[in-house]
Amino acid sequence: MAKILALDTSTDACSVALSIDGEIQEDFRIIPRQHTRQLLPMVDEMLTAAGLKVTQLDAIAFGRGPGSFAGIRIATGAAQGLAFAAELPVIPVSTLAAIALNAAREYNVDRIISTLDARMNELYSCAYQMRDGLPVALVNETVSAPGSIILPDGERWFAAGKGWVYLDNMSAEVQQAVGTPVLDIYPSAGVMCELALEAFDRGEGISAELAQPVYLRDTISWKKISEQKKKGQ
Repeated sequence: MAKILALDTSTDACSVALSIDGEIQEDFRIIPRQHTRQLLPMVDEMLTAAGLKVTQLDAIAFGRGPGSFAGIRIATGAAQGLAFAAELPVIPVSTLAAIALNAAREYNVDRIISTLDARMNELYSCAYQMRDGLPVALVNETVSAPGSIILPDGERWFAAGKGWVYLDNMSAEVQQAVGTPVLDIYPSAGVMCELALEAFDRGEGISAELAQPVYLRDTISWKKISEQKKKGQ
Protein backbone atom coordinates (compact mmCIF):
# COMPACT_ATOMS: atom_id res chain seq x y z
CA MET A 1 0.00 0.00 0.00
CA ALA A 2 1.22 3.50 -0.84
CA LYS A 3 3.00 5.68 1.69
CA ILE A 4 1.36 9.10 1.57
CA LEU A 5 1.98 12.31 3.50
CA ALA A 6 -1.01 14.69 3.72
CA LEU A 7 -1.08 18.38 4.67
CA ASP A 8 -3.97 20.71 5.43
CA THR A 9 -3.94 24.40 6.39
CA SER A 10 -7.28 25.49 4.93
CA THR A 11 -8.84 26.61 8.25
CA ASP A 12 -7.68 27.63 11.73
CA ALA A 13 -6.52 24.03 12.06
CA CYS A 14 -3.15 22.82 10.83
CA SER A 15 -2.75 19.09 10.33
CA VAL A 16 -0.25 16.60 9.00
CA ALA A 17 -0.85 12.88 8.52
CA LEU A 18 1.16 9.93 7.31
CA SER A 19 -0.24 6.69 5.90
CA ILE A 20 2.00 3.61 6.03
CA ASP A 21 0.61 0.17 5.19
CA GLY A 22 -2.91 1.48 5.70
CA GLU A 23 -2.17 2.81 9.20
CA ILE A 24 -2.60 6.58 9.54
CA GLN A 25 -0.86 8.78 12.09
CA GLU A 26 -2.09 12.37 12.41
CA ASP A 27 -0.95 15.56 14.12
CA PHE A 28 -3.94 17.95 14.30
CA ARG A 29 -3.67 21.37 15.94
CA ILE A 30 -5.94 24.41 16.15
CA ILE A 31 -3.35 27.16 15.68
CA PRO A 32 -4.77 30.24 13.93
CA ARG A 33 -2.22 32.31 11.99
CA GLN A 34 0.65 29.95 12.86
CA HIS A 35 0.50 27.64 9.85
CA THR A 36 3.53 29.07 8.07
CA ARG A 37 5.73 28.59 11.13
CA GLN A 38 4.38 25.25 12.27
CA LEU A 39 3.60 23.19 9.15
CA LEU A 40 7.08 22.10 8.07
CA PRO A 41 8.28 21.37 11.63
CA MET A 42 5.18 19.19 12.03
CA VAL A 43 6.10 17.37 8.80
CA ASP A 44 9.66 16.84 10.05
CA GLU A 45 8.40 15.47 13.38
CA MET A 46 6.00 13.10 11.64
CA LEU A 47 8.60 11.71 9.25
CA THR A 48 11.27 11.44 11.94
CA ALA A 49 8.93 9.50 14.22
CA ALA A 50 8.24 7.08 11.36
CA GLY A 51 11.91 6.80 10.41
CA LEU A 52 11.20 7.96 6.87
CA LYS A 53 12.59 10.50 4.44
CA VAL A 54 10.42 12.34 1.93
CA THR A 55 12.09 10.39 -0.88
CA GLN A 56 10.70 7.16 0.59
CA LEU A 57 7.11 8.32 0.15
CA ASP A 58 4.90 7.57 -2.84
CA ALA A 59 2.95 10.85 -2.95
CA ILE A 60 2.15 14.10 -1.17
CA ALA A 61 -1.52 14.98 -0.63
CA PHE A 62 -2.80 18.42 0.32
CA GLY A 63 -6.03 20.23 1.08
CA ARG A 64 -6.52 22.14 -2.17
CA GLY A 65 -9.49 24.15 -0.94
CA PRO A 66 -11.84 25.77 -0.78
CA GLY A 67 -10.96 27.58 2.43
CA SER A 68 -8.78 30.39 3.66
CA PHE A 69 -6.98 31.83 0.63
CA ALA A 70 -3.71 32.18 2.52
CA GLY A 71 -4.12 28.78 4.13
CA ILE A 72 -4.64 26.78 0.96
CA ARG A 73 -1.72 28.58 -0.66
CA ILE A 74 0.49 27.48 2.25
CA ALA A 75 -0.47 23.82 1.87
CA THR A 76 -0.20 23.92 -1.92
CA GLY A 77 3.24 25.53 -1.78
CA ALA A 78 4.52 23.13 0.86
CA ALA A 79 3.25 20.10 -1.06
CA GLN A 80 4.86 21.37 -4.25
CA GLY A 81 8.18 22.02 -2.55
CA LEU A 82 8.34 18.61 -0.91
CA ALA A 83 7.20 16.80 -4.05
CA PHE A 84 9.59 18.66 -6.38
CA ALA A 85 12.59 17.84 -4.23
CA ALA A 86 11.70 14.15 -3.99
CA GLU A 87 10.26 13.81 -7.53
CA LEU A 88 6.90 12.67 -6.20
CA PRO A 89 3.36 13.18 -7.51
CA VAL A 90 0.89 15.30 -5.58
CA ILE A 91 -2.76 14.55 -4.88
CA PRO A 92 -5.13 17.53 -4.39
CA VAL A 93 -7.96 16.72 -1.96
CA SER A 94 -11.19 18.64 -1.47
CA THR A 95 -11.55 20.20 1.97
CA LEU A 96 -15.33 19.83 1.74
CA ALA A 97 -15.02 16.10 1.00
CA ALA A 98 -12.73 15.81 4.02
CA ILE A 99 -15.36 17.49 6.21
CA ALA A 100 -17.98 15.05 4.89
CA LEU A 101 -15.84 12.03 5.70
CA ASN A 102 -15.09 13.32 9.19
CA ALA A 103 -18.82 13.93 9.75
CA ALA A 104 -19.73 10.46 8.52
CA ARG A 105 -17.18 8.81 10.79
CA GLU A 106 -17.99 10.83 13.90
CA TYR A 107 -21.79 10.98 13.63
CA ASN A 108 -22.64 7.86 11.59
CA VAL A 109 -24.45 9.81 8.87
CA ASP A 110 -24.49 9.27 5.13
CA ARG A 111 -26.05 12.44 3.66
CA ILE A 112 -23.95 15.48 4.42
CA ILE A 113 -23.88 19.13 3.40
CA SER A 114 -20.29 20.24 4.04
CA THR A 115 -19.60 23.95 4.43
CA LEU A 116 -16.88 26.44 5.27
CA ASP A 117 -17.21 30.13 6.05
CA ALA A 118 -16.14 32.04 2.92
CA ARG A 119 -16.34 35.41 4.71
CA MET A 120 -18.05 38.39 3.04
CA ASN A 121 -21.37 36.86 4.21
CA GLU A 122 -20.90 33.83 1.94
CA LEU A 123 -20.14 30.15 2.39
CA TYR A 124 -18.54 27.30 0.48
CA SER A 125 -20.72 24.21 0.24
CA CYS A 126 -21.20 20.82 -1.37
CA ALA A 127 -23.62 17.91 -0.85
CA TYR A 128 -22.28 14.39 -0.36
CA GLN A 129 -23.70 10.88 -0.24
CA MET A 130 -21.58 8.21 1.44
CA ARG A 131 -21.00 5.19 -0.80
CA ASP A 132 -18.73 2.29 0.10
CA GLY A 133 -17.37 4.33 2.99
CA LEU A 134 -16.37 7.36 0.94
CA PRO A 135 -18.10 10.71 0.21
CA VAL A 136 -19.41 11.14 -3.34
CA ALA A 137 -20.24 14.71 -4.41
CA LEU A 138 -23.79 15.07 -5.71
CA VAL A 139 -23.32 18.65 -6.93
CA ASN A 140 -20.45 20.98 -7.78
CA GLU A 141 -18.69 22.84 -4.99
CA THR A 142 -20.02 26.39 -4.81
CA VAL A 143 -19.56 29.71 -3.07
CA SER A 144 -22.82 31.55 -2.47
CA ALA A 145 -24.84 33.80 -0.21
CA PRO A 146 -26.71 31.93 2.56
CA GLY A 147 -30.09 32.72 1.05
CA SER A 148 -29.07 31.11 -2.24
CA ILE A 149 -28.40 27.67 -0.78
CA ILE A 150 -30.62 24.99 -2.34
CA LEU A 151 -30.42 21.40 -1.12
CA PRO A 152 -30.59 18.38 -3.44
CA ASP A 153 -33.78 16.34 -3.40
CA GLY A 154 -34.17 14.07 -0.42
CA GLU A 155 -35.11 14.03 3.21
CA ARG A 156 -32.89 15.07 6.10
CA TRP A 157 -29.31 16.23 5.64
CA PHE A 158 -26.51 16.42 8.19
CA ALA A 159 -25.13 19.96 8.33
CA ALA A 160 -21.37 20.04 8.92
CA GLY A 161 -18.80 22.82 9.06
CA LYS A 162 -18.32 26.47 9.89
CA GLY A 163 -20.41 27.78 6.99
CA TRP A 164 -23.56 26.87 8.90
CA VAL A 165 -22.96 29.89 11.10
CA TYR A 166 -25.18 31.57 8.48
CA LEU A 167 -28.10 29.18 9.02
CA ASP A 168 -30.44 31.93 10.26
CA ASN A 169 -30.04 33.67 6.89
CA MET A 170 -31.08 30.59 4.91
CA SER A 171 -34.53 29.63 3.70
CA ALA A 172 -37.05 27.95 5.99
CA GLU A 173 -36.88 24.85 3.78
CA VAL A 174 -33.13 24.54 4.31
CA GLN A 175 -33.40 25.14 8.04
CA GLN A 176 -36.04 22.44 8.35
CA ALA A 177 -34.07 19.93 6.27
CA VAL A 178 -30.80 20.19 8.21
CA GLY A 179 -31.88 20.64 11.80
CA THR A 180 -29.08 21.69 14.17
CA PRO A 181 -25.69 22.01 12.41
CA VAL A 182 -22.39 20.84 13.87
CA LEU A 183 -19.98 23.70 13.20
CA ASP A 184 -16.81 22.24 14.67
CA ILE A 185 -16.13 19.61 12.04
CA TYR A 186 -12.90 20.45 10.26
CA PRO A 187 -11.14 19.12 7.21
CA SER A 188 -8.13 17.17 8.43
CA ALA A 189 -5.02 15.54 7.01
CA GLY A 190 -6.00 12.16 8.45
CA VAL A 191 -9.09 11.69 6.29
CA MET A 192 -7.28 13.38 3.41
CA CYS A 193 -4.80 10.50 3.58
CA GLU A 194 -7.70 8.08 3.14
CA LEU A 195 -9.12 10.00 0.20
CA ALA A 196 -5.64 10.34 -1.31
CA LEU A 197 -4.99 6.60 -1.06
CA GLU A 198 -8.11 5.94 -3.12
CA ALA A 199 -7.09 8.61 -5.64
CA PHE A 200 -3.55 7.22 -5.83
CA ASP A 201 -4.89 3.74 -6.58
CA ARG A 202 -6.96 5.26 -9.39
CA GLY A 203 -3.83 6.86 -10.85
CA GLU A 204 -4.92 10.41 -10.05
CA GLY A 205 -1.59 11.76 -8.83
CA ILE A 206 -0.34 14.78 -10.78
CA SER A 207 3.01 16.50 -11.30
CA ALA A 208 3.93 18.98 -8.58
CA GLU A 209 3.99 21.91 -11.01
CA LEU A 210 0.31 21.28 -11.78
CA ALA A 211 -0.82 21.65 -8.17
CA GLN A 212 -3.25 24.55 -7.81
CA PRO A 213 -5.39 25.89 -4.96
CA VAL A 214 -9.14 25.88 -5.53
CA TYR A 215 -10.56 29.22 -4.42
CA LEU A 216 -14.04 29.03 -6.04
CA ARG A 217 -13.97 32.83 -6.12
CA ASP A 218 -12.68 34.37 -9.35
CA THR A 219 -12.41 37.85 -7.91
CA ILE A 220 -11.91 39.38 -4.49
CA SER A 221 -13.96 42.38 -3.46
CA TRP A 222 -11.52 44.00 -1.05
CA LYS A 223 -8.95 46.59 -2.14
CA LYS A 224 -5.42 47.32 -1.00
CA ILE A 225 -5.11 50.09 1.59
CA SER A 226 -3.33 52.28 -0.98
CA GLU A 227 -6.26 51.88 -3.37
CA GLN A 228 -8.75 52.70 -0.63
CA LYS A 229 -6.85 55.91 0.17
CA LYS A 230 -6.81 56.94 -3.49
CA LYS A 231 -10.55 56.41 -3.72
CA GLY A 232 -11.09 58.61 -0.68
CA GLN A 233 -9.00 61.50 -2.01
